[in-house]
Amino acid sequence: MVSNYEMSIKLDDMDKALMLFGEFDENIKQIQGSFSVDIVVRENEIKIIGEENAVEKAARVVDNLLKQIENGNDINPHNVFHAINMVKEGEDDKLNDIMNDIICVTARGKQIKSKTLGQRLYIKAIKENDIVFAIGPAGTGKTYLAMAMAVNAFKNREVGRIVLTRPAVEAGERLGYLPGDLQEKVDPYLRPLYDALYDIMGPETFQKHMEKGLIEVAPLAYMRGRTLDDSFIILDEAQNTTSEQMKMFLTRMGFGSKMIITGDVTQIDLPSTKKSGLKEVSKILDGIDGISFVYLTEKDVVRNPLVQKIISAYTVYEDDKKVKMAKKRGAGV
Repeated sequence: MVSNYEMSIKLDDMDKALMLFGEFDENIKQIQGSFSVDIVVRENEIKIIGEENAVEKAARVVDNLLKQIENGNDINPHNVFHAINMVKEGEDDKLNDIMNDIICVTARGKQIKSKTLGQRLYIKAIKENDIVFAIGPAGTGKTYLAMAMAVNAFKNREVGRIVLTRPAVEAGERLGYLPGDLQEKVDPYLRPLYDALYDIMGPETFQKHMEKGLIEVAPLAYMRGRTLDDSFIILDEAQNTTSEQMKMFLTRMGFGSKMIITGDVTQIDLPSTKKSGLKEVSKILDGIDGISFVYLTEKDVVRNPLVQKIISAYTVYEDDKKVKMAKKRGAGV
């Protein structure tokens, strides 16, 4: 590593340095590894040493994280990871807005915020449109952020109820062979939705609203024939809807309602003879006022950083496979 360039950042509080470095220096090690620089604390200064361009980028990450500490935000490896990514993309000027955009507060007092630029655009789309499609890989917060916005709208009396649904594709015709009543049979497919609401609202509040009918969690088949007024409606795992189911769901929308449709078009469980309604709908509804399509990517993954690498690797693999298949067709193989 070339170590002929050095930058210093003044510290007015050594406690900030401790929060920045993290437990066992895990945060600062992440920055050092990402930019191949050395970072040390000397007296009341943080010194960054290495190649000039890398040092300047690392300094921008450190400066942004220190601002977050001043604003009362906790710094953890996830925050550091996304700060590094935004600096690399040249989007770090928007980091402060992202980190301070509170969506809602959970029953345990945890603030839910967007963590990436893509997530912030997603939240903005929900605020400004009646129907929003969020399409992207696992771990990008599609469903959880939609839930948070739903709870926020419910608390602010913008809607009278929350309706959550998803297709139980894996169950298929086998539902009749499973033990229990119909609700018990479909519960395993709706469990991720329950879990998210438990976390945001707390189990007691969630149960109370469920009993009053103010929150409804049901399989997609239950939506047929209904009109949903004054509701915040979320369709999860929408890649597993057929074209007919997607049309049926979208036409359930009544007055004063908002719909969020989330899905990952790379994880379709439908039979090969069925076309995904989510893949088709963007061609049909694109450009209509009040409807927005948000595309999240591996850069918006908020799980373990390895998940982002896994998704990137699969994307490269699938793209390569498509190229090879196209070449075979072109050669008449």
